[in-house]
Amino acid sequence: MDLDSPLPSAVSDEDAGDTPIPPGRATCHAGCGRPSRVCLCPHLPPSPLHTSTTVVVLHHPHALHRNPLSTLPLLVRCLANLHLLPGRRLRPSSTPILPPPSPNPVLLLFPSPAASDLASWCRSTPPSARANPILLLVDGTWQQAKEMHAASLPFLSSFAVPVSLPIDSVVDGDSMFESELVVKKEPHKGCMSTTEAVARALRLLEPEGRGVEIEETMVRVLRAMVAFQAEHLQHRAMKPRVKMRKKKDIKREEEMKKNAGLV
Repeated sequence: MDLDSPLPSAVSDEDAGDTPIPPGRATCHAGCGRPSRVCLCPHLPPSPLHTSTTVVVLHHPHALHRNPLSTLPLLVRCLANLHLLPGRRLRPSSTPILPPPSPNPVLLLFPSPAASDLASWCRSTPPSARANPILLLVDGTWQQAKEMHAASLPFLSSFAVPVSLPIDSVVDGDSMFESELVVKKEPHKGCMSTTEAVARALRLLEPEGRGVEIEETMVRVLRAMVAFQAEHLQHRAMKPRVKMRKKKDIKREEEMKKNAGLV
């Protein structure tokens, strides 16, 4: 695994691992780095898995520090052939891996209008032409990911093949209480975390049936993380969010009251 910048501890932030750990709380320092009572070590592979696919993740600079539900720390402990690149866009100087010196295909996994279904691409591409691929993803909030994708296209469009996993943009996405793999509420049906997207893609890309085993291993880790987080939220008193009102709505109400002689 190649980290182009130091990776913060994989400790997640709240009781499920998603807030900074206060002094005195038992922590799994030798393994996953999470609080001991939500340790994921029993679910992690004994050592990072080796894949013929090179996974490259451009992650927003705030993805690890400000996103408490980032799954990148899990990805680091699951895959050996992984490269993390911090930044808001990819350019020729970002990494020597891109563009590749060899004819290995570069697959840009992102749900864009130009993207082909990854499964269809695998079926239509001869094995020799899709051997040892580079799988490229962007990681951040959905808005950040869209901006990072758009900013990177001038560099990537000359050699990367846009692909995607199935997404239904008409149907709302699940929450962690509706799916055992959803870390947070997703905008559309089929949207998923970076770790799950990589697992689903490797199932299709890895040769000789190894993809199924790799996917199952990664999904098992993610399922355990979501279970910890869901259990924590079920026992946590949630304060109702104050609904923000638009100025035009407030102005319209004031005018209605005025017309009614109430002001």
